Amino acid sequence: MPNLAASLKQQLKTDRQLAIETFQADGKTDQLLTQLRRNVDAALTKAWDESGMPRDIALVAVGGYGRGELFPHSDVDVLILLNGTPDAGLQEKLEKLVQLFWDIGLEIGHSIRTVEECLAESAADITVQTSLLEARLVTGNRPLFHVLQERCSAAMDPRAFFQAKTLEMRQRHIKYEDTPYSLEPNCKESPGGLRDLQVIIWVAKAAGLGDSWSKLAQRGLLTATEARQLKQKERAFKDIRIRLHIYTNRREDRLVFDIQTPIAETFGFKTTDTRRASEYLMQRYYWAAKAVTQLNTILLQNIEAQLFPQQVVPQKINDRFNELNGFLDIAHDDTFEQTPSAMLEVFLLLTQHPELKNMSARTMRALWHARFKIDNAFRRDPHNHALFMQIIQGKRGVTHALRRMNQTSVLGRYLPNFRRIVGQMQHDLFHVYTVDQHILMVVRNVRRFTMSEHAHEYPFCSQLMANFGQAWILYIAALFHDIAKGRGGDHSKLGMADARQFCEQHGVSAENTELIVFLVEHHLSMSQVAQKQDLSDPDVIQQFADSVKDERHLTALYLLTVADIRGTSPKVWNAWKGKLLEDLYRITLRVLGGEAPSADRELKNTQQEAIKTLRLYGLEADAHEKFWQQLDVAYFLRHDASDIAWQTRSFHDRIDSPVPLVKCRLAPIGEGVQVAVYTKDRADLFARICSYFDEKNFSILDAKIHTTKKNYALDAFVISAPVFAKNYRDIINLIEHELAELLKSDGPLPPPIRGRLSRQSRTFPINPTVDLRPDERGQYYLLSVSANDRTGLLYTISNVLAKYKINLHTAKIMTLGERVEDVFVIDGPVLNHPRNQIQLETDLLQALRV
Repeated sequence: MPNLAASLKQQLKTDRQLAIETFQADGKTDQLLTQLRRNVDAALTKAWDESGMPRDIALVAVGGYGRGELFPHSDVDVLILLNGTPDAGLQEKLEKLVQLFWDIGLEIGHSIRTVEECLAESAADITVQTSLLEARLVTGNRPLFHVLQERCSAAMDPRAFFQAKTLEMRQRHIKYEDTPYSLEPNCKESPGGLRDLQVIIWVAKAAGLGDSWSKLAQRGLLTATEARQLKQKERAFKDIRIRLHIYTNRREDRLVFDIQTPIAETFGFKTTDTRRASEYLMQRYYWAAKAVTQLNTILLQNIEAQLFPQQVVPQKINDRFNELNGFLDIAHDDTFEQTPSAMLEVFLLLTQHPELKNMSARTMRALWHARFKIDNAFRRDPHNHALFMQIIQGKRGVTHALRRMNQTSVLGRYLPNFRRIVGQMQHDLFHVYTVDQHILMVVRNVRRFTMSEHAHEYPFCSQLMANFGQAWILYIAALFHDIAKGRGGDHSKLGMADARQFCEQHGVSAENTELIVFLVEHHLSMSQVAQKQDLSDPDVIQQFADSVKDERHLTALYLLTVADIRGTSPKVWNAWKGKLLEDLYRITLRVLGGEAPSADRELKNTQQEAIKTLRLYGLEADAHEKFWQQLDVAYFLRHDASDIAWQTRSFHDRIDSPVPLVKCRLAPIGEGVQVAVYTKDRADLFARICSYFDEKNFSILDAKIHTTKKNYALDAFVISAPVFAKNYRDIINLIEHELAELLKSDGPLPPPIRGRLSRQSRTFPINPTVDLRPDERGQYYLLSVSANDRTGLLYTISNVLAKYKINLHTAKIMTLGERVEDVFVIDGPVLNHPRNQIQLETDLLQALRV
């Protein structure tokens, strides 16, 4: 039926376009979904009739299409319901019918079954059972369809269905990071999204409790206010999903970075001086998802209570709260109205009674509705200050308490500036969490330093925390360190004022207040010194020691810094960053203990440790001396004793080697491979080495450049690649051979390949920056580079430096998620002329741009 197919396809296309244009004009979500469904109903019915289907079978809509909703690019799921096994003639007709459905332009998901087969499939697969729960007759034999409904209803076990759907929901939540705050959420599947709302309706319908929010309210499972809120949130998510389908012209349910801004603009959001349009949209999304998550918990508890009734006698905890079947329950419906401070007490009790699983649905609901009573008078009440401090200073459950307080919006109501950053995006290519979730993650990380079961993760931090005492000081600092994000200005300075006001209101001593405010102001300084400055420079160490003042400030800042970096993204923290921070801590601690920063002392200690290791390697007592005589103090201060021993063992007897030497080993700290290169120095050496790593798609994590007194280069790298974990021995041998062969070549450097940016970097590109300035002694130049990370970036930079015949002395490679911030110490005759410096910076900027 080619003419019929073409006619229906064109009609569907025209009707769909008209419906979308109407939606774009009036924004009426439900009308669009209904109209699209009606259009498809009409086309399928026409195809069914024209195909001459027998009168004793039926065409049934299932799934979302059965629910009566059809999004612009959703699948159309149908069941062709038979009254018996089809003969050959009917089988042929059915095959032609399904082909016709495809030919008219529909993404059809079809099944052909009898009632008995539907029941068998439903019993074996919860997904089939769910889709049949929403079955709707499109055309055909109505009595047969009613038989299907009756048989499915009779076969339904509401309790088993509830348990299966809640388990399925839990598994789905885990798949989607178990948080509604993913930076690229799936508005359908992520926690707090459309699917969570559908689960409630499914289990309620299966239990005979209702199939709409208004009916659930009539049954007492919802209040009228909650029903209205859920309708609003559901409509909002549907609106977003519709716009995603229209904008991408496909079935796309993810709010990925690329399309967040254009989708935000369709809602009328505009980019301002301090925030992107997408940030306004996403904050609204997260607030809605948080509300759905909260109400979902309440509703599922209520439905579970209906399905699994228990006669439990409340156990009194105090005048305001009882324990009820393992949940914390309010003693009276108006507990929070009569005693507003109980809105904080409820979280304190959960920390004091670990046997309690959570709040009861009644308590959550009452708290949800009473949260608006947290006003200025509530925030000024000393009794509430004491309750909050008891939560923060608790021996257990601090992180859970703060997360629950955030989930129920109590935390944002109690700390109004915290409310401003709830659901706030961070498009810095560094953080992968919203600001509020990052803050709570940092609190969690600090908290873990106090717990023996996590001592194996970061033993040094756990040891320091055990001697520090008053861990709650760090919790408060973590709570405020980023609280001023998004306000414009320096968030560290703005956060200081918030932290000081909190401490003064909550009776924190002047000494502890000063420490908390210091930590908020300087929470970025330790990572910046460790990762961007030369820790072998006594002046750098002395200046940092002067800023931290004493051991307590240093220890607190170190612990907060480790927790903060770990709380940004799983990609950002690595063992090398950890080692830099620990090195800075230990060196500074010695200075604070009375030792003057001394290169001679550091040199002596490092050399003695290296000699001990060399003895373990079996080298003779004086085997290292000739090799070490070629090295200056800077080499020993910039390398670990173990690295010095390994390089000495590798090259001590080849000081005058006429050919390049390359040695590799697994990195002793963290993952990756250490590569040491010993060869006659040349202006383009660093670039040549980087070109090899670039070609092999290896990432350079660290680079230390040194030139001996005999003008030999002794360069050390730490590189990583996914393949190292499986075949590291073969790869080590390959690098040693291939890199050595490459360095024998005098041919021109290969042109840099502009590696592909990640999708996130393409959406939020960084304007690259280059800063060239003489160091404090005027001996070298410091070159600082910031840009989007991409494959081959370091080779691109080194290629430009080689073109200008610039000597590279050290390189600090720092990757922060999708952003790099590298610092190079360089010199060369070309840098003596300002005009050449400007040209170098211009060429670097041009090379960094994508």
